[in-house]
Amino acid sequence: MTLPAAPAFAPPDPDYEARVRDSFARQPFMAHLGAQIGAVGPGRAEVLLPQSEAVTQQHGFFHGGAVGAIADTAGGYAAFTLFPADSTILTVEYKINIMAPGRGERLVALGEVVRSGRTLTVVKIDVFAESGGKRVHCATATQTLICLMGRSDVRT
Repeated sequence: MTLPAAPAFAPPDPDYEARVRDSFARQPFMAHLGAQIGAVGPGRAEVLLPQSEAVTQQHGFFHGGAVGAIADTAGGYAAFTLFPADSTILTVEYKINIMAPGRGERLVALGEVVRSGRTLTVVKIDVFAESGGKRVHCATATQTLICLMGRSDVRT
């Protein structure tokens, strides 16, 4: 059985990538964690979190809060790539399943839009722990986001 191809999306804003990267750069919490934005494409976004003591728990694994934070952010920016230039985004809800301890050199969260609606967008996020060039799938999340039309993405 062959899986269906991922949906192809046409962003309404041709400058979506610059808008996503600018928005990410204005997130103090992501900077505090040491997270970085990775690849960005229509309906997709990647957030990377290098290992550091500041984002671990008592066993030395990545803390579940750090896993959830980068999953939420990757999903949010995947959706944001498909929003108009004169809008902003907020998470309505997300659910995450942590399936394996996050241990390694870094975490990689990959958000992919499942359905982009006029108001609500649904995203799936997979989080991988990378070490020595190998990836372990450690978490999966689903997320719903809302498009706020006519609202600036810049804090006022």
